Amino acid sequence: METLKFKTTIKCGACVATVTPHLDKVTGIDHWDVDLKNPDRILTVETDGATKEDVVKAITEAGYKAEQV
Repeated sequence: METLKFKTTIKCGACVATVTPHLDKVTGIDHWDVDLKNPDRILTVETDGATKEDVVKAITEAGYKAEQV
């Protein structure tokens, strides 16, 4: 299992609700969480097969930006 971290433009619970279906459909993601208290809104993804490109694509499709840190 690999842990990926991304700086995102996700800002609130409604944003998390928007990205949820996009991240949940990515094959290989075991768990993900967004730290809304962190100023960089860090998205942590535990993956067993999904790549950073898969995660960035899902976030982009939801209308947000993600940059691996």
